[in-house]
Amino acid sequence: MSSKMDRLFFLTVCLQIKVPPRAEEITIPADVTPERVPTLPLILVGNKSDLVEYSSMETILPIMNQYTAIETCVECSAKNLKNISELFYYAQKAVLHPTGPLYCPEEKEMKPACIKALTRIFRISDQDNDGTLSDAELNFFQRICFNTPLAPQALEDVKNVVRKNLSDGVAANGLTLKGFLFLHTLFIQRGRHETTWTVLRRFGYDDDLELTPEYLFPPLKIPSDCTTELNHHVYLFLQSTFDKHDLDRDCALSPDELKDLFKVFPYIPWGPDVNNTVCTNERGWITYQGFLSQWTLTTYLDVQRCLEYLGYLGYSILTEQESQASAITVTRDKKIDLQKKQTQRNVFRCNVIGMKGCGKSGVLQALLGRNLMRQRQIRAEHKSYYAMNTVYVYGQEKYLLLHDVSESEFLTDAETICDAVCLVYDVSNPKSFEYCARIFKQHFVDSRIPCLVVAAKSDLHEVKQEYSISPADFCKKHKMPPPQAFTCNTVDIPSKDIFVKVTTMAMYPHARLRCMCACNRCTFCICQNFLNSDLLQSVKNKLFTAVLNRLRLHIDELGAMLLADEESSIIHQVHAVSSVEDSIFMESSLDPHLLEDRHVTQADLKSSTFWLRASFGATVFAVLGFAMYRALLKQR
Repeated sequence: MSSKMDRLFFLTVCLQIKVPPRAEEITIPADVTPERVPTLPLILVGNKSDLVEYSSMETILPIMNQYTAIETCVECSAKNLKNISELFYYAQKAVLHPTGPLYCPEEKEMKPACIKALTRIFRISDQDNDGTLSDAELNFFQRICFNTPLAPQALEDVKNVVRKNLSDGVAANGLTLKGFLFLHTLFIQRGRHETTWTVLRRFGYDDDLELTPEYLFPPLKIPSDCTTELNHHVYLFLQSTFDKHDLDRDCALSPDELKDLFKVFPYIPWGPDVNNTVCTNERGWITYQGFLSQWTLTTYLDVQRCLEYLGYLGYSILTEQESQASAITVTRDKKIDLQKKQTQRNVFRCNVIGMKGCGKSGVLQALLGRNLMRQRQIRAEHKSYYAMNTVYVYGQEKYLLLHDVSESEFLTDAETICDAVCLVYDVSNPKSFEYCARIFKQHFVDSRIPCLVVAAKSDLHEVKQEYSISPADFCKKHKMPPPQAFTCNTVDIPSKDIFVKVTTMAMYPHARLRCMCACNRCTFCICQNFLNSDLLQSVKNKLFTAVLNRLRLHIDELGAMLLADEESSIIHQVHAVSSVEDSIFMESSLDPHLLEDRHVTQADLKSSTFWLRASFGATVFAVLGFAMYRALLKQR
């Protein structure tokens, strides 16, 4: 048998002539088939049916059932051209839509792999998770699979067929899972298995009933120094997915609800560490915000896995997109953000660095709103080295990803790739700050990555650090914000001030944002940062230049008018003097000292006019600044 081209074998059964042991090979190239595919099925054909007046199908069917390799059986006549075109149709259909992977003739039922695939398809199509396919869901299913909806009467006919053969196939006027599987079994038994294959392939399955790599991992180009985020449309899809499985409407997914969500997955994708990576409620169940955060985290750290998960959920099918790649936003190069001094990113990564036992885990868990008491309930094997939650910066919701970097003498290149750095030291350990200072000098002193020093365990007695200079002086020397006091040993939720601060630094790494209270949320901090921003400085400089140019123009015009008046006055005086014969009086009227006095008066007048207009411009600028300040306060 040729490895390059499949062969089509016909076992020709002659009704009156003895059948040879094996027919000669007949090669049918792909060029002559409408689908342009080579074939190799095994078909049992009864030829010369024109010589008899009866059918032999009753005799042949047991043979067909005995040998499962036989795809189908058909009687034909080459003389009368009976069923000749049907013969080749069945041959092509046997290749494009094989029965073997779907159905077991001996058991007369679908195979387990086919049932598993169709069950997943049913769960995806059941968009309200009520256990049945409503008319709207059936119509949507029909449209995405066959590009045409079903008429209302056709829907009723389908459900009536199921009702007639299956007692629990229809419930609440909707098609149940049993009814859905029964329909496909009926299709296969009646030789309509191409219908089932069309559905399977639309949902990403191959001939072995496995999801294809092309479906799960569509191509996605990610340039260097770019990150991946979810776009707005996929967040809406995830919101509907969460609502679909949050049956008790408590804005959290219980273990049973989460297990129900992952029934369309071949495995459980999330382990117990996820509950310590994102927000949960008091019972340890993942909340709505935690659900979105985990998907955002997966997209940022491993976008290929995110594409795979979205494929299991049927994202591209339910949203009618070409692939899951449409859900991903690839951010622009970070160098461009630094050049333009603005960013379009919504997810920022902060590496948390410090000695073991300095309180890094407390910082991560505080981002999730957990105090020290709740942190002590975390089992060691369920510890997570990541934490993600939303942070509001100037009214904008951003995602902050904290990564606990293990203590080592030197950091790897991957451990230095981030948007900001938190250097954490224990105020009660005199040797703690030295490690932070050393890591900063080794990796970040000359980088453009903003760093924030966090004085953890600030509720304990502070001791002097065994370092050449104090942490405060170290920060001042390297032009960093002062050390931020932090503790998670609180009764309520720990303060999130340092998270707002570090997110702001990650968003604006080009700006040296400073605030005295280090909260970045109070009115003073907002105004300080606004007044020191590059945007306001640029507007102020342009406005000052425009006002100054306008003042100069007015002064020049005023000076020209004064000179014209003075010249006119002198001319009149000259005419008056010329009529007097006393030449001495004429000479005294043109005394140089008198002209000098007149020039001094004009200069004074120019100076006073300049300061008058400058004061007016300053007043206008002050009023505009005050109005912008009031508007900013109103927004906050």
